[in-house]
Amino acid sequence: RDPGYIKAYPPGVRENGGQYTHASTWVVMALAELKRGDDAFRCFQILNPITHALDKVSAEQYRVEPYVVAADVYGHDPYTSRGGWTWYTGSAGWLYRAAVEGILGIRLKAGRLYVQPSLPSEWDGFAAEVEQGGGKYRISVSKASNASGYTLSINGSEVTDPEEGYPLG
Repeated sequence: RDPGYIKAYPPGVRENGGQYTHASTWVVMALAELKRGDDAFRCFQILNPITHALDKVSAEQYRVEPYVVAADVYGHDPYTSRGGWTWYTGSAGWLYRAAVEGILGIRLKAGRLYVQPSLPSEWDGFAAEVEQGGGKYRISVSKASNASGYTLSINGSEVTDPEEGYPLG
């Protein structure tokens, strides 16, 4: 009967029915973990603030900075699709992790570098560079010739078992 401060927000705003970015980034990470790269990237693009300001009409509707992750996006008229609480670093950090650790699949754990991407089908691959412990690691991921997976190399050496990880140092 009395949900507390939430009742002060209009319907569809913040905890009262808006899209909360923290939780939404975890959906991207879950889809990537399930190797549903197309779905993960599509959800990432929905959260990516620049996609909310590709034209003047969209920018006017979003009403916050298109270069900063919003903590929430409102989901009810008259505020539908308006961003709120920008410069909220928790959401920005999670969206960054969803991109790097989820979609690109780059993770550091126990002195090893793991690269297990979940890329959208339209991508041919990617290249990245990771600096860790004074070392520099050049990552190259390319779609395999049979298009059933990807080939991975780190510092020019092919990695045949990505689950084993690449030793750092």
